[in-house]
Amino acid sequence: MIPASCPPLSLNVLRTAIAALVLAAPVVWAQRADIAVADQSWKVSTSALQALQEGRVEDAELQLRHALENNSGDAYAHQLLCRVYAAQDRTEEAVRECETAAGVPNQSNRSSSENQLWLGRVYGDKARHAGPIAGFKLARRVQAAFARAVELDPSNVAALNDLGEYYVEAPFVVGGGTDKARQLASSMLARFPAQAHLLLARIAAEDRDYPTAEAEFKQVITLQKSTQAWVDLAAFYQARGRRDEAVNVLKSAIAADRTHGPAIVDAASLLISMHREPELAERCLRLYLASSSKTDEAPAFKVHVELSRLLAARGSTGEAGQQMAAAAALAPVFARSAQHWQGL
Repeated sequence: MIPASCPPLSLNVLRTAIAALVLAAPVVWAQRADIAVADQSWKVSTSALQALQEGRVEDAELQLRHALENNSGDAYAHQLLCRVYAAQDRTEEAVRECETAAGVPNQSNRSSSENQLWLGRVYGDKARHAGPIAGFKLARRVQAAFARAVELDPSNVAALNDLGEYYVEAPFVVGGGTDKARQLASSMLARFPAQAHLLLARIAAEDRDYPTAEAEFKQVITLQKSTQAWVDLAAFYQARGRRDEAVNVLKSAIAADRTHGPAIVDAASLLISMHREPELAERCLRLYLASSSKTDEAPAFKVHVELSRLLAARGSTGEAGQQMAAAAALAPVFARSAQHWQGL
């Protein structure tokens, strides 16, 4: 019953209201469908990212492929799939997926910046295995992608770091140069002092100003107090042939480490490359594998393979085989090639 205080709707008005509801219904349902698709896409991407970080790349790939069957324009899913392939050194597939992610329209600057960052990284992976002419072209693409990532999001620290490292390491003919690196470091100093000093350290090392480089690496430790900062100083010492100092710095880094993230894998890699402290290197790899700080910066299956090699070298072939089996469970394609190389 309509209250007396409310005037009744005329028949025409009522018909108009009903028609409006009928016409609006498909729009409402379409909006709900879009929301449902977006929500499902977010859930799948979150689950796939977790799988990727834990090194379960086969699981991540299956989830992402299914997500892209339902929504081929999901840029983040393409980026994650790019990273899944990159972690396994499947470079061509990684490039394809990152190019697709970067080409999806109407993304936020932050998302586009991340896509460009990963695109630059996989172009770099491809360039390292290319011939001189192809490598030249790819190097230009690396620089362009990193620069675009910074342009889109000037607070993307990873992109700033990668662009700075490119400027230091790449020849002038492909867009490198320490003058560009210095300019970038200067622009970073106020907002990102630790990263700026790390870049200044790399510049000084490239210019063979080793006392300045050492002082800058130590400044990063003062500012950041991170395991990675200690590892960067150790890598500098190792490159200079100061191996005892490098080992001592790595011991300090490992003793102070609490998260057991990718930096501790870098520490182990340095020890292995110097043929020093194999037991300590093994402990670092085990700590990482047991931690909740694993990421695709140091894929777990690759760490299992490295640990397998350490164990095989000391004659523990049974446990070495177990570590290789663990790698195969996470990344069957990668593990098969690693087993062939190792002879297990």
